[in-house]
Amino acid sequence: QVQLVESGGGLVQAGGSLRLSCAASGLTFSRYVMAWFRQAPGKEREFVAAFGRRGDSTAYADSVKGRFTISRDNAKNTAYLQMNSLKPEDTANYYCAADSGSGSHIYVYNYEYWGQGTQVTVSS
Repeated sequence: QVQLVESGGGLVQAGGSLRLSCAASGLTFSRYVMAWFRQAPGKEREFVAAFGRRGDSTAYADSVKGRFTISRDNAKNTAYLQMNSLKPEDTANYYCAADSGSGSHIYVYNYEYWGQGTQVTVSS
């Protein structure tokens, strides 16, 4: 079956950096849009970033644009999220997601597969 496994979360001070990884298995990785979402306590899961199948398109939430970078290595079946200049408001559980469909990829309901999440906590 398809599995997405996130890693790289942790505790970091404001202004610091983390790199999240999402290792995928059980799917043809290049056929899937890969994305990161996050969910803070008491809030809905929200879109963070996505990387298209063709390698020529990325999308970012306004709140992270310029600070976060999404990338993917199809040979390694792995997606990444480089997070720089972290802020306390970035604190959340971060989820990796994958979808093979053609719909908009900023919405939770369009994604077929999800990882279990990795916690990112940013202290002030």
